[in-house]
Amino acid sequence: MLATLGRAVKIGDLRGRILFTLAMLLVFRLGVHVPTPGVIPERVAPLFGTGSIFRLLDLFAGGALATVSVFAMSITPYINSSIIVQLLTVVIPRLEELAKEGEEGRRKLTQLTRYGTVVMALLQAGGIAFYLHRAGALEWPGFPGMAVVAITLTAGTVLLMWIGEQITDKGIGNGISLLIFAGIVSRLPHGLVTLVEMWRAGSVNLFQILLLVVVGLAVIVAVVWVTEGQRRIPVQYAKRVVGRRIYGGQSTHIPIRVNQAGVIPVIFAASLVALPLTVAGFFPRAGWSQFIARWFDWGTPLNTAVYFWLIIGFTFFYTAITFNPQDIADNLRKYGGYIPGLRPGRPTAEYLARVVMRITVFGALFLALISVLPLLVRGVTHIASIYFGGTALLIVVGVALETMKQIEAHLLMRQYQGFMKR
Repeated sequence: MLATLGRAVKIGDLRGRILFTLAMLLVFRLGVHVPTPGVIPERVAPLFGTGSIFRLLDLFAGGALATVSVFAMSITPYINSSIIVQLLTVVIPRLEELAKEGEEGRRKLTQLTRYGTVVMALLQAGGIAFYLHRAGALEWPGFPGMAVVAITLTAGTVLLMWIGEQITDKGIGNGISLLIFAGIVSRLPHGLVTLVEMWRAGSVNLFQILLLVVVGLAVIVAVVWVTEGQRRIPVQYAKRVVGRRIYGGQSTHIPIRVNQAGVIPVIFAASLVALPLTVAGFFPRAGWSQFIARWFDWGTPLNTAVYFWLIIGFTFFYTAITFNPQDIADNLRKYGGYIPGLRPGRPTAEYLARVVMRITVFGALFLALISVLPLLVRGVTHIASIYFGGTALLIVVGVALETMKQIEAHLLMRQYQGFMKR
C-alpha cells in the first residue's frame, strides 16, 4: 500500500488528484467544528448518551452531530435519497427508462437524487431543530430559532453533497464514501483516549482491552476477506470472422462479489432505527414515547433484532437493484458470450440470479453480524463505546481497499499510456 502511494505521488496528475481529495476532506473536517447559530452546546451533550443510536449517527458525521455543527447530518440525507431514487426506478417505468438511457439518463437521475437530498435534509433538519427546541437547547425559542437551525443544517448537507461529487469527479475514490471514512477515522483517537481513561479509572481491566483488540483484528481480517471475496463465473466468447480478421474466442469471467451492497444497507438501516427514537424524543412525557424509549432504545433485544433484519432486508434489496442478471445475460448474448453449459438468454439469467441469491445470503448475514457486534462485545467487555464497532471497521477497511484499487487503476492506465507513447 505504501509503495503504491509512493508511486502515485510521483505522477503529476495523480498527485494533483490526491492533494485535491485531501483538501476537500480538510474542508469537511474544518466544517465539523463550525457551530450552528442559535444552539446552546452545553444543553446538547446530554441528548447524546453513551450507547445511543445517535452515537452511531454521530460516528458517521465525524462528531458533528453531538455538537450540532453545520455538518451535523453528514451525508446521510444524500444516501437515503439515493436509495429511494433507485427504488423508484424499479416502480416507476419512466425512471426505469432513464436508468437505461446511458450517461444522459444517469445525469437526470443524479439531479433527481440532489433534489431528493434537499427534501430529506429539510425534513431531518426540521426534526433536529424541533428536538432541540423541546430540549431547551436553542437561544432563540420558537419558529425563528428552529428555522435558522433547519436552514443551516440543510445548507451544510448540500455543501457536503457538492464536496463529495467534486472528490468523485476530480479526486480519488468515491467522494461520499470518503466523507464517511474521514468522519470515522477522526473519531478513532477520541475512542482510544476514552478507553485509556477507563483503564486508568479501573472501569475495564487489561483482559477486556486485549479481548477488544483481538476482536477488532479478527473483524478487520474478516472484512478484508469478504470485501475481496468473489465468485467468478466463467464466460466464453465465440469466434467471429469479419473480413480477414477473427474476433472473439477468448475466455473471461464475471466477478460476483460476496458483498455487492457495500455498507449502504447498514447506514440506511441505522437511519430507520433512529427514526422511532427521534419521534419519541419530540414527546418525552407521552406514554407511548416512554414505551418506545424503554423497549426500543439502542442495545435492547427488540432494537437489535430490528436492526439486524433491516440490514439483511436492505442488503437483498440493494443487491437486486445494482445487479441485474437479465441485463448481463442480454449483453453476453449481444456480444457473442456465453457461460459454458448454459444456453444464452433466460437460462443464463436464471443461473446468475441463483448464484447471486446464494452469495447474498452469506453477505447479508455477515453485514448484519458485523453491525451488531458492538452490542455483543459490550455485553462481554462491558465497554459501552461504539468507536470500535464492526460498522466503523467495515466502512474504514472497505473504503480504504476501494480507494487503493482506484489508485492502482490510475497507475496501470498511465503505465499503459507511457508504453503507447514509446
